Amino acid sequence: MTSEQLGLLKVIVVQGKRLVIRDFKTSDPYVVLKLGNQTAKTKVINSCLNPVWNEELNFTLTEPLGVLNLEVFDKDLLKADDKMGNAFLNLQPLVSAARLRDILRVSSGETTLRKVIPDTENCLVRESSINCVNGEVVQNVWLRLRGVESGELELIIKLATPITPKT
Repeated sequence: MTSEQLGLLKVIVVQGKRLVIRDFKTSDPYVVLKLGNQTAKTKVINSCLNPVWNEELNFTLTEPLGVLNLEVFDKDLLKADDKMGNAFLNLQPLVSAARLRDILRVSSGETTLRKVIPDTENCLVRESSINCVNGEVVQNVWLRLRGVESGELELIIKLATPITPKT
């Protein structure tokens, strides 16, 4: 089974809010992102429960589509890093919006292509719009962390122009 390249997925880990305490009074959080067999991680922000990363991590997006998995950890020096929650993002709405952009031939300005609402099948905190901004498909999301008392992550997902398959 071969996988078809759909383009470059840029994930900007913007910030975290109300992350859980894993050390004495605070945590030293970082985020690990996985898409299929690709993994990337942010830098550690020391002593912070509302960290701002503003870090861009890149992945190759292929068919069949995977799910973007995120895990937040507390960096520890003397023992294993503590888990601070996890979340996932289904990339199908983003790819569907990119196909809609191609059909509508949207290339300039800003156009809303689709909205994704929070439900039991996703980790969204609030409604998320997928927009075409000057030809690039962009989704801004807030994800609720699972398996912990509190915590949210803000991401900006950008799908760079899909690679057209050779005919």
